Amino acid sequence: MASLKELIPPPGPIRVLCLSHVSKTAAHGILMSVAVLYFTRTVHIEADRVGLALSVGAVVGMLAAVPAGRLADSVGPRNTTVVLLCLMGVFVCGYPLVGDFTGLLAISALVLAVESSVDASVGALIAGLIPADERVTAVSYMRAAANLSVAIGAAAGAIGLYLDTHAAYLTLLFGAGALFVVAGIAYLSVPRVEPAPAEEAEGPIWPVLRDAPFAAVALTNSVLIMNSGVLIVALPIWISEHTDAPAWLFPLVVIINAASVVFFQVRVSKGTEDVPGGARAMRISGFLLAGCCALFALAGGRSPWLAVLVLVLGAMIHVIGEMLHAAGSWSLSFGLAPDHAQGQYQGMFAMSTQLGSMITPVLATVLLTRFGASGWLVFAVLFAVTGALVPSAARWAQRTRKPAAVAVAEGQGGIA
Repeated sequence: MASLKELIPPPGPIRVLCLSHVSKTAAHGILMSVAVLYFTRTVHIEADRVGLALSVGAVVGMLAAVPAGRLADSVGPRNTTVVLLCLMGVFVCGYPLVGDFTGLLAISALVLAVESSVDASVGALIAGLIPADERVTAVSYMRAAANLSVAIGAAAGAIGLYLDTHAAYLTLLFGAGALFVVAGIAYLSVPRVEPAPAEEAEGPIWPVLRDAPFAAVALTNSVLIMNSGVLIVALPIWISEHTDAPAWLFPLVVIINAASVVFFQVRVSKGTEDVPGGARAMRISGFLLAGCCALFALAGGRSPWLAVLVLVLGAMIHVIGEMLHAAGSWSLSFGLAPDHAQGQYQGMFAMSTQLGSMITPVLATVLLTRFGASGWLVFAVLFAVTGALVPSAARWAQRTRKPAAVAVAEGQGGIA
């Protein structure tokens, strides 16, 4: 197990990034716990309409990512991130003002557009603050901290749900908004990152939209990021409807997953700091995720305790694949982006993540409901094939980078 020293980010910008991320993800934990129930039980909007509003907001968020990244490149990512996080806090505090579906549609679009924009600008900020060979480590610390803070935020939300009063919901929503503002203000303590100099930004205004090799890499990320939906959406459906495992198993799996990321994400990320290492990590991730899907499929029709054993083993393999995918995706998103356009490239990668996350719930529900165990095998093939394709896509992207953008990666070897 990782030592306590390994879990604490080093002083300086990385620690500030982590502290801000803790505040931001704690706010997300609160919203994940209470937002939907607040709108259905207190505002009395039908559940399907709440889902529609959130889906529309997610689409708007996807479309906002690249322009927000371009803005961060143009005016500087630190101040852009500060403003966006403060705006997000203000918009979240607008949730209690919603009285009908139209209001929810509008505020969801604003919140999710700004959230997606924050992801792109933070990516550009990390690229501007942290040396290239330390970026994956920095984001690993951030992800480890996020798993803990999301749980804390969700626990606070659970208290609100237990109280189930209008005042409790309002307190939590305003608290989440305040946490987003705190996350933004925290970034004022890191050095300002200058906008991309005009001479470095010569050429197309939107280079990422013309970069087919990078789009191919981002597409592989869209598939492999489905591992999150497989765990959160597909697995509980499978456990409850297709296996004899006890209902308490799924919360246990979530706890195993979160604890593993907290303790081991930084360690698992070692060796993935460059593009070749990131591509190898994503390839291995695809094979591990395929293996966990096969194990989940095997749990159907087994005795309760054998099903528990198989499902827990699958969950342990899943979290290793999840951590390798995360580390590899960070390496490729930073390593294949030109320095003067990190924002819009991070926006494109964030968009690929959102695309995969949007598709997975529908795909998982259809596959498992209609095809049972065979649905897991579809996921397994999808993960394995995509993982195998990542190194080729990454090599293609490396060949099309300008020499300055890949000098370090080329000096550290090719992609196996």
